[in-house]
Amino acid sequence: MPANQSSQDTHISEQDYLAAEQLAEVRHEYDNGNVYAMAGASKRHNRIARNLITSMADAADHSGCETYFSDIKVRAEKYKTYYYPDVVVSCEQDDSSEYYLEKPCLIIEVTSASTLRKDYLEKALSYQSIDSLQAYLIVAQDKPQVDMLFRAEDRSWQLQQFSHLEDELVLPCPDMTLTLAAVYSGIEFDVSNEE
Repeated sequence: MPANQSSQDTHISEQDYLAAEQLAEVRHEYDNGNVYAMAGASKRHNRIARNLITSMADAADHSGCETYFSDIKVRAEKYKTYYYPDVVVSCEQDDSSEYYLEKPCLIIEVTSASTLRKDYLEKALSYQSIDSLQAYLIVAQDKPQVDMLFRAEDRSWQLQQFSHLEDELVLPCPDMTLTLAAVYSGIEFDVSNEE
């Protein structure tokens, strides 16, 4: 998700936020009364997000799931947050709104240096409070690395890390295998700084 650029000093209600967001020219995220304008994304960010959507589209369609990207918000009721994930998959009936989801099963954020802390801490905490969520992927832009937080059978959250293009992730939703090679297709990495 692109970095948050600025925030308003005044608290607004969820209802006022949702109404204003439908008219806004710039997208905003909402965190318990605070609203943050979002910055634009890089070409690399967009390419990775597109690769993810393309890789998952058939599996999602065949399992009756819907895949959304960047313009659909996810609401975490417990923390009163609305975020725009880069990719979100929903396999349950979710009729709360035309503009946000409350029952996603997979959320993916393509992270950068400016969003890293928020993606790993604030958003991870909010997303994990969503009962329907089965996995949360944080995808690096500057190196091949995907961290997958997933809900285990005992409902606890576990972490798997993938850092080689040959690595395969088994997604619980949609039910499929995703390779890092597919995630990073067309992306070149600067190997001169690596030891």
